[in-house]
Amino acid sequence: MHENANPTAVDGMKKYGITPSEALGVSIPILRSIAKDTGKDHELALALWEIDLRETRILASMVDEPSKVTTEQMDMWVGDFDYWEICDQCCMNLFEKTSLARDKAFEWSGKQEEFVKRAGFVMMARLAVSDKQAPDEAFLAFFPVIERETVDGRNMVKKAVNWALRQIGKRSLYLNNRATECAERIGEIDSKSARWIASDALRELRSEKVLERLNRKVARNH
Repeated sequence: MHENANPTAVDGMKKYGITPSEALGVSIPILRSIAKDTGKDHELALALWEIDLRETRILASMVDEPSKVTTEQMDMWVGDFDYWEICDQCCMNLFEKTSLARDKAFEWSGKQEEFVKRAGFVMMARLAVSDKQAPDEAFLAFFPVIERETVDGRNMVKKAVNWALRQIGKRSLYLNNRATECAERIGEIDSKSARWIASDALRELRSEKVLERLNRKVARNH
């Protein structure tokens, strides 16, 4: 992995809030290629995580086996999150694929730690995209949680809350209507972060591009 190190990339990552304590600057596509060559290996993933390096931890999330991940492991790893990239990569590469994903979305979204809370909402956003078999109604329970946490003004939290609201609202026309209603309620909250979340979400949820796509989806299914 060290042969792919890129110190210049490490400096560039800082501009985007990617601030691991130790990093080589290896790109995500290269890490995906390494993970593909390595194959799935739960024990290797656990060992890689113990090496406190950006690349080994992202690689751990790529090679782990979702069926072998425990709630204790998820809680331990999420407790180590200290910047947004590792949070999002773990959620997308591994956590959303486990049977615990929905429960952890609810649990973590109520925590105080910035990146634990972010992980809860990243999970909601990702499940809205990847859980194709879930009925739309399964996502309604996320709206009260989203509304509750819109007053958290921390940048990495409010962006994830916004992401979750938008992704759920882009899943179907039914959920678009429910998400729009949710965003309108959020806009009435006396909070700067809530007003930003509402405004940004409504701009996309009501956009011609999104509504056209969802209407085409309805037409295809009838």
